[in-house]
Amino acid sequence: MKKLVMAALGGTLAGVILTTQIAGPLVAQDASDNATVYEQLDLFGDIFERIRAQYVEEVEPGDLIEAAIDGMLSSLDPHSSYLSPKDAADMRVQTRGSFGGLGIEVTQEEGFVRVVSPMDGTPADDAGMATGDYITHVDGESLLGLTLDEAVNKLRGPVGSEIIITVVREGVDEPFDVSIIRDTIKLTAATARSVGNTVVLRVTTFNDQTYPNMADGLAREVEALGGFENVDGVVLDLRNNPGGLLSQAIAVSNAFLNSGEIVSTRGRNPEESERVNAQAGDLAEGKPIVVLINGGSASASEIVAGALQDHRRAIVVGTKSFGKGSVQTVMPVASEGAMRLTTARYYTPSGRSIQALGVSPDIVVEQPPRQPESEDEDQDNGRQRSEADLRGSLNNDSLSDDERRQIEEEREAAEEAAKLRDDDFQLSYAVDLIKGLSTIKAAE
Repeated sequence: MKKLVMAALGGTLAGVILTTQIAGPLVAQDASDNATVYEQLDLFGDIFERIRAQYVEEVEPGDLIEAAIDGMLSSLDPHSSYLSPKDAADMRVQTRGSFGGLGIEVTQEEGFVRVVSPMDGTPADDAGMATGDYITHVDGESLLGLTLDEAVNKLRGPVGSEIIITVVREGVDEPFDVSIIRDTIKLTAATARSVGNTVVLRVTTFNDQTYPNMADGLAREVEALGGFENVDGVVLDLRNNPGGLLSQAIAVSNAFLNSGEIVSTRGRNPEESERVNAQAGDLAEGKPIVVLINGGSASASEIVAGALQDHRRAIVVGTKSFGKGSVQTVMPVASEGAMRLTTARYYTPSGRSIQALGVSPDIVVEQPPRQPESEDEDQDNGRQRSEADLRGSLNNDSLSDDERRQIEEEREAAEEAAKLRDDDFQLSYAVDLIKGLSTIKAAE
């Protein structure tokens, strides 16, 4: 026993000696680093004073400081930035679901402003802006060289005012101008409708109203269909959803999961890591779910799609998502401003990070570009003649009135499905998939 104690003690002493031996260089290194930082701060102060004294025009010291802070933050990644008191107030309003502007989510790539997604029913959406568009000029003024916040400020303006933005779009040879009238953006975070016996939940953003809107809409549509026994399944449409509040992404994911991890976040320090688990209760009551995503689905949308995909609770259909796998924390600072700082990466339940990779759909379904139809095509697509139109054709007297009515209803449903395929092929595919899954489940 004494030998064991001594051995342990010897190990402890050795550790102390080793620590003592390296402590000196570490302290010296820290002191050297601090000296370098102070030298650089002195350099900053020197340049600041020279600008104030010698720049060709008088400048506001506060503007210089804000520009320096924003430059420091924006150099970290595209999502860290400084928010002036006005920008911070605008952001708080936006998370509550109403704000002024174009209704467009943008990011910055190598100095260029890129559209993540236009929001449904907003001026940008009505003007035909598309995911992946690059905005190069605003009212003839180039955005190149501006920070993202500076570019966004150019896009903002009084409600009712016109803005001309120059767009570069893949597949279009020349840049082109788009005229948009600014408006107050009032977002309905989630809407619900039925396509046949499938409930389609369209989630456009993740703000304070997302989960309540979605839950209420689902309950309303299920009641209209006569209860869950008449529901084939649910389509959760997250296309062109740029994200929003992490808490709402968790709430939406939790709505369709009974247990298991929803998402984990890992910061710089291991002790800051967090894991969120689902609570019992599935709003869809086990019915099949299809999640629709595309290149405009980002951040919170990807958390939901990744969670439901990893738990095999939903089939993800569409195209690869945007790939924003980082978490931003908004921290209040002096003068009622705020700092948006990337503080963590998030991971799906299987432990995968989608940063820069996106969520890959289980079934890739492209949305084909809609082609205008000619008048000749419209005539050709009219009602076609059948046996029943022929003079003297035999009647089908083997069917009852109820059977005839059922056949007519099935025919109308098939025609509606065909129309949906023309209007929104991805959604049509999702609805057809739900119907197939429901049929298989009913046969089990």
